[in-house]
This record gives sequence, C-alpha cells and structure tokens, in this order.
Amino acid sequence: MIRSCCMFFTAMLLAFSSISVYAEEQTYTVGVVPQFEARKLHAIWRPILNHLEKETGVRLTLRGSPTIPEFEREFVEGLFDFAYMNPYHLIIANEKAGYIPLVRDQARKLYGVLVVTKESQINSPADLDGKLLAFPAPNALGASLQMRQELRDLFGITVKPLYVKTHDAVYLNVLLGETTAGGGVQKTLNRQKIEFREALKIIHTTQKVAPHPFAALPGVPDEVKKAIQDAFINMGRNKDKAVLLEKIPIKQVGPASLDDYQSLREMGLERFFVSPN
Repeated sequence: MIRSCCMFFTAMLLAFSSISVYAEEQTYTVGVVPQFEARKLHAIWRPILNHLEKETGVRLTLRGSPTIPEFEREFVEGLFDFAYMNPYHLIIANEKAGYIPLVRDQARKLYGVLVVTKESQINSPADLDGKLLAFPAPNALGASLQMRQELRDLFGITVKPLYVKTHDAVYLNVLLGETTAGGGVQKTLNRQKIEFREALKIIHTTQKVAPHPFAALPGVPDEVKKAIQDAFINMGRNKDKAVLLEKIPIKQVGPASLDDYQSLREMGLERFFVSPN
C-alpha cells in the first residue's frame, strides 16, 4: 500500500515537473480571432491566460492579429501554439496545420444574424438582392460564410459584400446607413451598446453549429495540452473564474473534438471561403 502511494505521488511529481520544464523552456503563443478591436480582446483574454498560467505553470503570450484574414494566414502557417477560432476555421486549420480542438462552450450554439435598422422596410432576405451588405470578413463563419451560403441557397439572391474587418464595424455600418444590412452573430450583437441593439432588427438567422473551439497545434506536448484543457474546465467549475469565461463568451466550458464540427463539411461553404494569401 505504502509502495503504491509512493509510486502515485512520484508519477504526479514527474508530470508536474515535465510541465514546469516546458514552461521554463518555452512561452506558448495564443491567437484569438479578432471579432472585436484589440483593446477589448486583450481585456477579455489576458485575465483568462493569467489564470491558466497560474494553474498550469505554462507561460502564455497573447499574439494579436489586426484582421480576420491576417489571423487566417497565421493559423494556416501554424504560428499559434493555441488558438480560439471559428468552427470553419478549425476545419481549415486542422487540414493545413493539424490543429486539434481542446474545449468549447457546451451550452450554446453559434449562429449568424442578419440585421437591418429597425426603421427599415426590409423584413426578408429576399428583399436584399443586389444590395450592399456589410460582413466582418469573407470567412467569418456565421456572420459571413454561412450567411452568404444561405442567402444564395435558401433565398436565391446575390448581394454585394463589403468587408469591414470586425463585427462591431458591421453593426455601425448598418446603423449609419452605409450598407442596407449586415451579417453578425448573436453573441457579438448581444455585446453592443443597448442603444445600438435597440436600433437594429434581425431578419434572418442561420443554421446553428457547435461554437468556437480553443485549439492546439499537434506539436504542443500532450501534457501541456492536457493541463490547459483541464485548467479551462476547472475555471468553469469555479463561480468566480467562470465569470471570466462568460466574457468570451463561454457559458459552460467542456471538452471538444473534431466530430463536433463535421456537419460544416456538408454545407458547401468552400464555395464562399477565400483562402488567405
């Protein structure tokens, strides 16, 4: 019995030591899809990374990308050790660089929303044929890829896209009358100022899919990936720390797998995907 206990604690010590060695030797980079402007992303993610560092001993640095296309170029090249990306990004990132999902929100689904101003006489996507629409980027999943796919396949219309870099900019363009409508996702719409939300109306929502995963390159040591995954899940079990995840937003964090995202391969989204240069 004593010998078994000693062996158990020795194994635990070796595992912890292994992670500590990696932490001392390397700082791991974390990329985040830039749905919001840089200061907002940093305010959301730096406290989360600080907590993960404290719990795991793994050093993490947040590497910003100014635009979604730049973020795409970087993950295709495997420049992030860890990355929070949209679901279709994961499909591409897995094919190009081998990224594997670690965690995702288990309580919510991702879906796009098509918005116009509340005063607009447009109440159906069918009325948008030939109109100028704002999208954050060509490959933003719910806001742009799925939205353009459904406008074509469900409503048989073609629109003129204007890519404005962020979800915040989409809603602003619609409110200012620069575009007739705009594509976003429910969670970013919910984060807008209340006066902005009340001045917009949703005229279409896309099919719901598993939400953004936090993924890792296959070259990250397994014990480091496992430590980060466990620390994320433990954050969700701690009432005080779960508040940090809500800001992403993740309501109920849990493990993720590639199987969660297979339905995306059946939508024909490759017709609308723009490969990063």
